[in-house]
Amino acid sequence: MMNLKTLVSLSALAVCMGVASMANAYSITPVNTSFSAPGTISVKSPSSYQAAVNCGATFTGNVDAAGVAKITDVAITGGGLCSLPNITGLPWTLTATGPTAGSVTNVGYTIAGSILYPGSNCGASTITGNYSGGVLTATNQPLAGNCTVVSLSVKPTPAFTVVP
Repeated sequence: MMNLKTLVSLSALAVCMGVASMANAYSITPVNTSFSAPGTISVKSPSSYQAAVNCGATFTGNVDAAGVAKITDVAITGGGLCSLPNITGLPWTLTATGPTAGSVTNVGYTIAGSILYPGSNCGASTITGNYSGGVLTATNQPLAGNCTVVSLSVKPTPAFTVVP
């Protein structure tokens, strides 16, 4: 049976750990701001028979008051399979996890199959990436459905700043 001294000690430890984890939280600025992030993306999926498909990409959304970016629209451009994805799971949530690192949750897309290629149902998955020199990047990030984000490089405007 736990005595009162042990209970108080465990409670104090739990509070200290909670404060320490809050002190390590990061946020994206400027807050309460819309952004656009054009660039490129390369993906593999069953529809491409696991060959990399290189496309243009523009992510748009806003950074909320808590410093979390919500991606509310994704436009994929280019020929061939680039014109086929149906983006799923929006909004995607971009959260800073460190001064130069972050994660995007709920990433997904589908491609309807045809006589020429099988369909793909990629995601919803969480991918991780880096932010350096004003550019968000990710490499070799697996998505559910046997899909991969081979590379991603986009430049948000206005530029993001990550703060503790």
